[in-house]
Order: sequence, then C-alpha cells, then structure tokens
Amino acid sequence: MKNFNSKLKEECGVFGISNAKDASALTALGLHALQHRGQEGCGIVTFDGKQYYSEKRFGLVGDNFNKEKVLNKLPGNHAIGHNRYSTTGENTLRNIQPFFADTNAGGIGVAHNGNLTNSISLRKKLVEEGAIFYTTSDTETIVQLIAKSKRIKTIDKIVDAIFQIQGGYALVMLTQNCLVGVRDPFGIRPLVIGKLKNSYVLASETCALDIIGAKFLREVDNGEIVLIENDEIKSIKPFPPRKKRPCVFEYIYFARPDSILDNKTAYEHRKNLGVELAKENNTEADIIVPVPDSGNAAALGFAQYLRKNFELGIVRNHYVGRTFIEPSQKIRSLGVKLKLNANQSAIKNKKIILVDDSLVRGTTSHKIVKMLYDSGAKEVHVKIACPEIKFPDFYGVDTPTKKELLAANKTNDEICKYIGAKSLKFLSVNGMYRAIGFETRNENYPQLTDHYFTGDYPVKPIDDLGDNKITQLSLLNTASNN
Repeated sequence: MKNFNSKLKEECGVFGISNAKDASALTALGLHALQHRGQEGCGIVTFDGKQYYSEKRFGLVGDNFNKEKVLNKLPGNHAIGHNRYSTTGENTLRNIQPFFADTNAGGIGVAHNGNLTNSISLRKKLVEEGAIFYTTSDTETIVQLIAKSKRIKTIDKIVDAIFQIQGGYALVMLTQNCLVGVRDPFGIRPLVIGKLKNSYVLASETCALDIIGAKFLREVDNGEIVLIENDEIKSIKPFPPRKKRPCVFEYIYFARPDSILDNKTAYEHRKNLGVELAKENNTEADIIVPVPDSGNAAALGFAQYLRKNFELGIVRNHYVGRTFIEPSQKIRSLGVKLKLNANQSAIKNKKIILVDDSLVRGTTSHKIVKMLYDSGAKEVHVKIACPEIKFPDFYGVDTPTKKELLAANKTNDEICKYIGAKSLKFLSVNGMYRAIGFETRNENYPQLTDHYFTGDYPVKPIDDLGDNKITQLSLLNTASNN
C-alpha cells in the first residue's frame, strides 16, 4: 500500500537486554513500543550461556511474538531485537535482523539502526577478498568486518570494524560475554541506556524502557561503545572527541511523542515547534486544525500561543491496514479518504490554518486541502512546523530523491499553488533551532544533523549510487555467491 502521508519513512528500532529472566519477552515488549520505527519485519536473537537462538518474521511484533510457543524458542537471559524498515536492501526474510555470525572469537548477533555511506565500497572490497554475502543489507557488511578482523578479542574486532564504517548508525550487539551498544561519532542515530533491577537495557528510544518498567539512565554518547557484562557497564570512546549532531527529525517526527530527547519529551519539542511557527505567523484565521496525527502537537502549540481555537477538523481512521487497498484500483483511487476525513461541522464556513509537521512530495497535502474546501472551508492556509525539505538523506531515513522533493524544485508560491492552499508558510531554520533549545543555528558547527533543509551533511557519502544502491548491492551479492 502506498504511504498516503508521503512522509519520510522512519529508520529502524533496536533493543537489547542483559541478565534478565524472560529476556525474549521483555525484548518483544520493547520492540512493540518501538513499532513506529519499522513495520516490515521483526526479529529477536537470544543467548542462554551456551547457544544462540534466532526467530525472524515479516510484519508486526504483536502479530509474531505474542505467543508463549514462539518465545519458548528463544531461551536465555540475554537478548537483542530489531524492527525493520528497509532503507537499504530488499524486503526479504534474509534481510530481517538481528544478523548472526560465528567468528573465531565466538558468535555475535548484530542489530543496526541507520545507514552506512561507504557500504558499497566496503562490500566490494570484502567480495574481492573472498567474502560471501547472503543479504543485500548494509548491516551484513558490519558483521563481515567483525568476522574478518584479525584481532583476538571480540571487543577489539568490533572496534576494528567500527573504524572502517562511516554514516549514521546505532548498533546493539550480543556476544558470548556481553551486550554491546555503539553510536556513530556524530550521534546521528539515537541510542539510550536503561536499567531494570540488575539488568541493563539498550534501546532506540526511552518509550521502550517505559513499557518494561526500566529506568532511563542516559543516552549513549556520540562515538561511544558501551559494554555490559556481569551486571556492570563499561565505556570505551575510541574516536577523537566531537560535538554531537543528532538527527533533527527525531525531534520533528520520528521519535514517539512520549520519548525523551535532551531532557524533554518529543511532544514538548513539537509543541515548541508550533509556538515558533505561530511567532512567525501573519495570517488571520478562525480555527487551527492539525493534520492528524503528525501535526497534533505543533498545531496545539500554535493555537495556544495565539489563543486561537484548536479544532479536530480532520478525523483519522487508525485501522487502515497495509494491504487493505490492494485488490482494487478503484478503491485505491480514493486515496487519502481511506485514512483521513473532514469533520464538516468544525470547518464549514471557517478560515482554517492547517498545521502539519512536514511537507515532502506534497501529494497528500494537495488532497487534504481539496478535501477541506470540498467540505465547506472558506479559506485554507497551510503552515509547516519545519523548514523546506530540499535534500535527501543517507543515514538511514528513506527520503525521496532530490527530484521528487517538492521544495527542491519549486518556489514557495509554486508549492502553494500545487497544493491548492490560500497561503503557505514553512518554519524558518532558526525558528526550528529555537524550538529545540538553541538560540540560533551555529553556521560553523551546526548543533543538529539538518541536511534535509541545509544540504550540510556531517558525513559526506562515499558511495554516490542514489536509487541504484539496492541494485548494486544485489549485483555484488550475486558476485559473492558465484
């Protein structure tokens, strides 16, 4: 089913826990809390002190890891798990994580959130050296580098591999001795540490800690490797010190609203984005309407700051399945109305400010604006609680190519005309920074990974393959098996 929202797609979710009874069940719960980060597939790897166990499935966590007979196949007090949304690699069972490999230092399981910007180059080199790849996921490159390392200790093999990869990544690994967490040198992809009694937990977001009753301790620092063994946690920082630059879209869209980012919930950050958008507003309207659910918090902050009426002028159907519209092109053509519908009593004869968190291709915005006018709205003014998205991502977010990004190819007036709105306003870059807690953007060293808006990439892509990346990975995969 085509994504009606035309939103940027979330990355993936990772989770790990050490020395815990029912580790697989706790991991399943953690993955359930992180379901918004990936819905294509899920997997869990456990270790019982002697042997590793692995179960992978297509679809949602709750549909696959909800029965005792499945969890009984995953014994052990140590576990890692992964929710998949594919940004690199085909959607096949073999690409579902965590991946597992035997090395001369013992087995290792790897769950990865993010994307490597040099995976093609590394993969090509590994294939030339005789490596055999079984997937088209760049995560397997990490596994191969660990397995190929000539270092003796597993942690030294991991450090050896980490020094060879580039991009945005958060890794949770399970060895025979410890649970390991790794965050890229800029901290682009998130990873947090929690504690449940004597057990340490690693997760993409704090909401995964909440669901199992774990206490949030801190974020894994950018460029940090944490090792959890025998109920103790150790830290290694092998990279030269750098200021962190977390992904700005965690604040704007990706993180669950109740997850904590920089001592505030994502919900608070999004309300603040709406407040800053309201400060830049010059439009009069009767009511403020969010695009549900993505624009709810920003619209509320917008309305509260201006003391305007906040109305649910659009109602969302939360029960549209991923395959519901496959049988019929006629049903498919209904488009956005399968998911959203106008609340006519709230919007009829009203001047509306419609608030959303982002605008990517503009196709959904066009349909929503038309739906509001068709339902009796007098005027529709669109306000977007982030700047114009002009540049694609290379760090694990599934963005359209630059030619598909509306703001990369049209002026503000042209976008406004395309979506059919009376007016259109994007939040300024500095307004976005103020909302998140900075006075302004540091032009010399930006505080956030904000290349979507500025083109300022913290890690320059080595592999410039664009839409052909999966094809190239598949060709290399074929070569490695011949």
